[in-house]
Amino acid sequence: MSTDRLYYNDSCLHEFTAHVLDVKELKREGTHCTWAVKLDRTAFYPTSGGQPFDLGKLATESKSGVPLEAAVEDVFEDEGGEVWHRLNKVLPPGAEVRGSIDRERRRDHLQQHTGQHLLSAAFIELFNAKTVSFHLGEQISTIDLAVQSLPREDLARAERLSNEIIAEARPISIRYVTREEAQQMGVRKLPEREGEIRLIDIQAFDLNACGGTHARSTGQIGGLMLRGTEKVKQGIRVEFVCGLRAVASARRDFEILGEAAALYPSAPAELPANIAKQRDEARQAQKREARVLEELAELKARQLLRDTPSDSRNRKLIVQTFEDRDANFVKLLAQRLTRGNPGVIALLGSSQGSPAVVFARSQDLDTDLGSLVRDLVGAAGGRGGGGKDFAQGGVPEVKQLQVVLDQARARLQ
Repeated sequence: MSTDRLYYNDSCLHEFTAHVLDVKELKREGTHCTWAVKLDRTAFYPTSGGQPFDLGKLATESKSGVPLEAAVEDVFEDEGGEVWHRLNKVLPPGAEVRGSIDRERRRDHLQQHTGQHLLSAAFIELFNAKTVSFHLGEQISTIDLAVQSLPREDLARAERLSNEIIAEARPISIRYVTREEAQQMGVRKLPEREGEIRLIDIQAFDLNACGGTHARSTGQIGGLMLRGTEKVKQGIRVEFVCGLRAVASARRDFEILGEAAALYPSAPAELPANIAKQRDEARQAQKREARVLEELAELKARQLLRDTPSDSRNRKLIVQTFEDRDANFVKLLAQRLTRGNPGVIALLGSSQGSPAVVFARSQDLDTDLGSLVRDLVGAAGGRGGGGKDFAQGGVPEVKQLQVVLDQARARLQ
């Protein structure tokens, strides 16, 4: 005996009575068991068609009159299409049970799913963009459209049309027809099965085959808001929220906008201009800082070249650690020391931030600094590499910087 699906005819039904037809154990871990219960009738929706299952409770009484109540943790269909309720307690076969649906979850799913029908129909009406998949998530719902691009103005038009239909509170009816009748009526998408087909009819706007829960009128959707798009394999994915989700989403956006405006301070409407101005000022400051850093590196390079005597092989071996400069400055300095200056080897370290070493040499020398960095830094427990004329690496601790530099100096002397 198959379960009579009460939500097919009344998606706003939250309480019902039924009898237990079958019980089976799903999982046992120690003393804890999970059970699946099949009822002769149910208002619980099983996961299907992109819409998640309902939650709620099933209650009955034992033969001795003791109340029994089990939480419905999942609702699913088996391979034969039968509906099962996963429970945390077992209910006796044949028992009469009282089912109660989580009203808020049902209303939320009802709003999102009906909103999806409306939005998909709007995209077809305006741009002949067909929906190829739908997902109802915990916070965001999505549809995938079979199009390669979707301009912002098209999104706005689809959102506007959807909300106009919502504002008109058009009635939504449920119809049952044969497959042949559905084809003659021009239903836009039919399931791959024979037999009676359930249709959801949004008056003078959309007619679609679907087994999910839906509103009685478009007004129950409450409103629809698009949240974003992304490119996916089969086209464009559109994120949306409906009803109370849309209200909550707008409230979060308003609060975030208010907090951001208070940081400047400015009115929310002035935020884009203020952010653009500050970003431009930050870029200009970065450019000025880069120029100053380059000038400082050039001056420091001249000083080190002037103060470092040449060795017996007519080289200038410059070894120094900087406590107040980061790795970026050290790399810049190494470049200034060796570029255009013959016979220079720079072995530099930075202890600001993550400890780092930079080795560089002039083009007229043939020392393989990449191998040197890998050997010494690797032995110190760090990582490094580079080419023969320029290499860099990092070590775990600051005290290892001088050790690595002293070892490098010893190898090159």
